[in-house]
This record gives sequence, structure tokens and C-alpha cells, in this order.
Amino acid sequence: MSTPRPSIVGPDSGPEPPYPYTMEGKVIKGFGRGSKELGIPTANLPVDTSLTPWIESIPSGVYFGYASLQLPDQHPQKKAQHHAGTSESESDPSSSSSSSFDLFPMVMSIGYNPFYKNTVRSAEVHVLHAFEADFYGAHMRLLILGFIREERDYESLGALVEDIEMDCRVARASLERGGWRAEAVRVKGEGEGNDSEGNGAEWLVRKL
Repeated sequence: MSTPRPSIVGPDSGPEPPYPYTMEGKVIKGFGRGSKELGIPTANLPVDTSLTPWIESIPSGVYFGYASLQLPDQHPQKKAQHHAGTSESESDPSSSSSSSFDLFPMVMSIGYNPFYKNTVRSAEVHVLHAFEADFYGAHMRLLILGFIREERDYESLGALVEDIEMDCRVARASLERGGWRAEAVRVKGEGEGNDSEGNGAEWLVRKL
């Protein structure tokens, strides 16, 4: 009998070092399994160790936090926002142009996915929002706040899906606490010698 998993991770006060990690890039095509086989669509970001050197040393497994997306005006998500005159995300509702970012909770896998025997390490993001269309090529930023579990192999596809669904519930519950809101998280400025800090929400939705 498997050990029950915790329904929430991390202290109520918020993320602890070494978090948060940040990552960004254009969404690329992945293995094509998320929607077709799992019913859990994922967005892949390139794993570039020159830009995110920390990704080489962190454990393979499931992480959670926030994702922001710069969607084009023709995307159904943007069209719906334009029609309603509001944003469904946590970003600034007064700005819904193609240059703005929309903010969502997310879970992500960093690793090799033993069930599928991947030979290349990947970063696969499941945005916790129902999209009507893909968004390949959109710019995505990730604010990674914590670790849910190590990656593992499974005896069946159903067992894998069950664990991923639990990951999503854990992420949502963990992010509901005040200390885990994007604006409560401190993010260091980018660039060598930059010691300035801002909050995570500002970093996620800042203009390119």
C-alpha cells in the first residue's frame, strides 16, 4: 500500500532558499504526449544551462509556482479578454494587448520522465488553466517556488495520470497561502552585480 502524499508543501511563510528559481523562453514543441495520451497538456521550454545553470544540479522531479504568457492577439484567450474588457489572469486587467503577460499557477516536470524513457532532460510545464488553443512560440516566464516530489516510474499510464492530478491539487493548495502569492516572493535583479530586488508578480509581467 502506497504512503499517502501530503496535500500541501512548504511552510506557510513562503518559499525558502534556494527558491525562487526563474526561467523564461519561447514555448517549443515537446513530445506530443501531454494532451493526446495524458489529457494533461504541457508547454515545453528549452533547457539552456548557460541561461539557467541551476537546472543542472536540481533534482529531477515535479515543481510548482507561477507561469506568465505573452499570448498573441489572435489567440482565443486574448480574444475573450478583449471581448469582456477584462483579464482572467492575475496580471494587470487594464492591459490586454499582445505585449502584456497573463499570469497563471503551474506545475512542471524537470527531468527524464522514466515512464517514457526519455534520454534528454526536459522542462515540461502544465499551466493550471484551460486553454482553447496551443500557444507554441509564445514567450513564457516561470517563477519556480517549490518542490513537490521526485520523478518516478509507473506500472501504468493511469497511475501516472493519478499522480499528476495530485500534483496539481498540491500546487493549487500550496499557492493559496498568502506567503506564496507571486507578489509576496522576492526576486533578485538580473545581471552580474545586480543586487536589487523586486516581487515575483512584477518580474512575471514586466515588458520584454
